Amino acid sequence: KLFFTDYGNTAKVERCDMDGMNRTWIVDSKIEQPTALALDLINKYVYWVDIYLDSVEVVDYQGRKRHTVIKGKQIRHLCGLAVFENYLYTINSDNLSILRINRYNGTDVQSLARLDNAKEIRVYQKRTQTAVRSHACEVDPYGMPGGCSHICLLSSNYKARTCRCRTGFILGSDGRSCK
Repeated sequence: KLFFTDYGNTAKVERCDMDGMNRTWIVDSKIEQPTALALDLINKYVYWVDIYLDSVEVVDYQGRKRHTVIKGKQIRHLCGLAVFENYLYTINSDNLSILRINRYNGTDVQSLARLDNAKEIRVYQKRTQTAVRSHACEVDPYGMPGGCSHICLLSSNYKARTCRCRTGFILGSDGRSCK
């Protein structure tokens, strides 16, 4: 799945399949300017920062179990968001500090360091990388991912895929080759 935020005409948090199909709104009320987004891949939770409401909130992948992690002036100007173990990590763009927030009680907020011009944060740790199983976009014997001549996108599950073409090409009737 692909998760993303939008604060155009209607602010929302959405999800869709990797090929863009099955687009679903998971949050569309009491939300103004959702920006940074992070996933808890193990427990299947979506966290986001709303810079207008000065809040960090969370829901499950279906948009249920919503609650506010932290709200108020102390988290104003947040950008970037990452989840690791019991904490959320984010950047305060006002003073360029990295913040660590306890994602369960929101009261334990610590400034860890300062970085000039930081706008995004990621946690890279072996335990956060899910094991890759056999999937529909694996390279075939001819060197084509999923049998697609240009781009292979996973679809509704790891066994399904959709082929797409680079700009200027059209997908052939076989659903795999680009012309």
